Amino acid sequence: MISPPQSIHQLSQRAQQLAGKTIGELAQLYGDKSPKDLRIEKGWQGQFIERCLGADAGNLSQPDFSLIGVELKTLPIDYAGNVQESTYVSVVDINKSLGLSWRQSVVYHKLQHVLWVPIARQKGDPVIYSTVATPFLWQPTPAQEAVLKSDWENAMELVSMGKIHQLNARLGEVLQVRPKAANSRVLTATTDERGQPAQTLPRGFYLRPQFTQGLIDEFLRR
Repeated sequence: MISPPQSIHQLSQRAQQLAGKTIGELAQLYGDKSPKDLRIEKGWQGQFIERCLGADAGNLSQPDFSLIGVELKTLPIDYAGNVQESTYVSVVDINKSLGLSWRQSVVYHKLQHVLWVPIARQKGDPVIYSTVATPFLWQPTPAQEAVLKSDWENAMELVSMGKIHQLNARLGEVLQVRPKAANSRVLTATTDERGQPAQTLPRGFYLRPQFTQGLIDEFLRR
């Protein structure tokens, strides 16, 4: 068990030590066993990097490195540096939307300071050959935060009005809402537009690939 980092500098040093190593090498180094297929164990890679760096928040709604307020996000890319998928941020809290402000939200706290760990993989290659690219720390600029805030507020307005059925992946410039469940049978309680009890699929906030691609282009290709 790696102890939590005590400073941003210590976290950054640990992260840089992962750069250039394959997941297989790191799994051997840290005594972990990598899965054969990430589609079956989709969350394993991010959780493994968390363990390598000493993340301590677990499943709590706070940044992964709670002592220093930094969130960890792994970012699948190909070897040309192209982002491969959207990035999960947090669940949409359907039943606690009334009166919640942007600065009180989990999304705000998760994205205030992020350690991005890009992981390059050739499609079809085993997980063990995935390679950690150069990690980088990021904090949103005022312009980026303004867009994130607007997307979040627009989504939460629909939720508070009981119009969660109108939320779809097309909405939001950089922050989108998508179903977050193992299958369509997993439902959560909510209320509809008339205030009546209803059920719906759990939802999650995700960053669009175009947004994270901009971060890759800025930090890794400059």
